[in-house]
Amino acid sequence: MKENLELILKNASEEINKAQTMQNLEDIKLKYLSRKGELNSIKKNLKDLSDEDKRIIGALANKVSNELEELITKKNEEIYKIELNKKLNEEKIDITLPSDFRPQGKVHPLTQTVSEIVEIFQGMGFSLVKSENSPEVETEYINFDMLNFPPDHPAKDMQDTFYTKVAPNVILRSQTSGAQIRQMLNQKPPIRVISPGRVYRCESVSARKNNLFHQIEGLMVDTDISFGDLKGVLNEFVRLYFGVNRPTRFRASYFPFTEPSAEVDVQCIMCGGKGCRTCSGTGWLEVLGSGMVHANVLRNVGIDPEVYSGFAFGMGVERLTMLKYAINDIRLFFNNDIRFLKQF
Repeated sequence: MKENLELILKNASEEINKAQTMQNLEDIKLKYLSRKGELNSIKKNLKDLSDEDKRIIGALANKVSNELEELITKKNEEIYKIELNKKLNEEKIDITLPSDFRPQGKVHPLTQTVSEIVEIFQGMGFSLVKSENSPEVETEYINFDMLNFPPDHPAKDMQDTFYTKVAPNVILRSQTSGAQIRQMLNQKPPIRVISPGRVYRCESVSARKNNLFHQIEGLMVDTDISFGDLKGVLNEFVRLYFGVNRPTRFRASYFPFTEPSAEVDVQCIMCGGKGCRTCSGTGWLEVLGSGMVHANVLRNVGIDPEVYSGFAFGMGVERLTMLKYAINDIRLFFNNDIRFLKQF
């Protein structure tokens, strides 16, 4: 048996040294070290030997088994490194080669502007109106009557408003102000919210107008709110949005739902106030409308105007985007022209 064990060690060692693959090693391991292998066959016959021979042959069998295990492990590491290096060489990437251009999608410029404006006002403590308070399909009552529009106001005419066939006086909203009404009906002051969204009007499509566009309106209602608070908030918005302390002016205007009302202009971005085609020679560009919430609007939603006051403002997202990026045609936002969109 001693001679057999020495022969097994010799033959197995030679086969291990000649092995080229992991599979070769696995076959050798099965041949010599498995339950049906040659070493195990010798161990099964130890019972027929004397106690002294059992001790000697058993120890030798264990020694041969351990040596073969070590040889197989060492050879396994050697083959693994060879195969790994071969794979790395075959799959080597030349990083000096020019890569393939893979175009990536971009966030639409209008979405970028909405996100930027929302972030600015959230930084000033405003929160977003809940989606259930800002439906695009609205009643005439919420869209006009609750906002202090007179019954014969021209904005209610069919040529200015999209009326649906869902039910009488159900329309596509012409402004996001209805979201402010719903918010005030469902929340008591203090209120500080903004409501971005799509609005619809019967407009002739041109470079400056579209029948679908986007608005962001803001509302603040609390005790002791003044026109000075409105000016402070809007001046800070202009500074953060345009990136500089750009001069502004507030011009008296009229909106049914605010009193007093004001249009807000910024100094022309193109000419710096000197006068050009963009600002029609005035040196100013209109950016939004604003004013103190009309007492009738507060009464309509159950808020006492003797206790509370507030201000509201509204701005067109397309107009602000056009001003910031010097875009001269509103239709570019909706034509899906990749040459235009990839610039953003």
